Amino acid sequence: MSAGAADTRALVAAVAVTTLVQALVSVAVFAPPLLAPAAQADLGVSASAVGVIITLTYIAASLSAPRGGALVARHGPLRVSQHSLLWSAGGIALFALASPVVCVMGAFMLGMGYGPVTPASSTILSTRAPDRLRNVIMSIRQTGVPLGGAIAGALVPMLIVAYGWRVAALGVGALCAMTALAVQPRRELYDAGRNRSPQSARVSHLALLRLVFAAPALRDIALISFAYAAVQVCFTSYLVVFLTERCGLSLVTAGAVFSAAMIAGIAGRVVWGVAADVMGNARVVLGALGVVMAACAFTMTQVSAQWPYAGVVALAVVFGASAIGWNGVFVAEVARIAPAGDIAQATGATLGMTYFGVVVGPFVFWAIVTGTASYAIAFAAIGVGALVAGLACFRIPGRP
Repeated sequence: MSAGAADTRALVAAVAVTTLVQALVSVAVFAPPLLAPAAQADLGVSASAVGVIITLTYIAASLSAPRGGALVARHGPLRVSQHSLLWSAGGIALFALASPVVCVMGAFMLGMGYGPVTPASSTILSTRAPDRLRNVIMSIRQTGVPLGGAIAGALVPMLIVAYGWRVAALGVGALCAMTALAVQPRRELYDAGRNRSPQSARVSHLALLRLVFAAPALRDIALISFAYAAVQVCFTSYLVVFLTERCGLSLVTAGAVFSAAMIAGIAGRVVWGVAADVMGNARVVLGALGVVMAACAFTMTQVSAQWPYAGVVALAVVFGASAIGWNGVFVAEVARIAPAGDIAQATGATLGMTYFGVVVGPFVFWAIVTGTASYAIAFAAIGVGALVAGLACFRIPGRP
């Protein structure tokens, strides 16, 4: 076998493993909004309170993501990925106990699992992806997030209908745990360069924050990701609840719309990655996506029970392609501009700002819905944020 063919096979295998891990962790994170309509009676809280759960999940993710680079250096990227899967498995399984207090603990565990996945996978791929394909390779890997959402949207409602929401939660946890075991044979290959010194994991969050704001290019992209992440998580967290409460759709039908949006996000991540590589300017692509997701958020303010189903699906697809499709280009851009080439550290530090947007977004959305009883006002608010960030992208140079 030629060296080129061997490198291609190694790259394909790395993309497959990292995408699988991301997909299963994402299934666990996307499960609570799908469980909420069925679980609200047993939990004694309204389904819209899932915004609080999502906020808690991403508070934990914002704390764990910046540590991802140091954990990767100490344990290796695949071992960190396995730990993420096990944290996710335990977190979603706790929801089956139907206790609001335990669900808070579960949400925190989900976030601890979700945060380090991207720094770990970026480390695995960065040494195997050629520069000319960096955006598209990272975008393909990032399809694991909407792929996980699509799986969750199709699988979780069916499990709820067939076996109840508790079994659905336990089933998702079992899938995560089995995946952690399934990737073990690749451990020595991907973790060969780890630093076993205990000192390698000691990096403060303040130092990581300084890393982001000391590099103007990294700071700018981090602030844009804050706004985009808020829009993304509000859309994915509230779509099913919105469609069941305000549009009168059944849980399974709303789950199908959710899956369609996620599939659009999968396609979007690949297409936008290709576009960024062809244009040679990721910032223009990110700016255009911000404008599109803002338009979709403003259109969501008009959706009602009188809308045709096809129209709801079409809007969800466009919204999903933009609001879920930007992440791969963003991660590739961070890897490109990482100071001193420290990709895992820069990715983890920048994701701290990204997850802060994810923390703030659903909480503000929930507060608006609770205070005004209007989803339209909440969607308009996130639309403004997306528009401001999208326009800002066009003012930032695409190359350092």
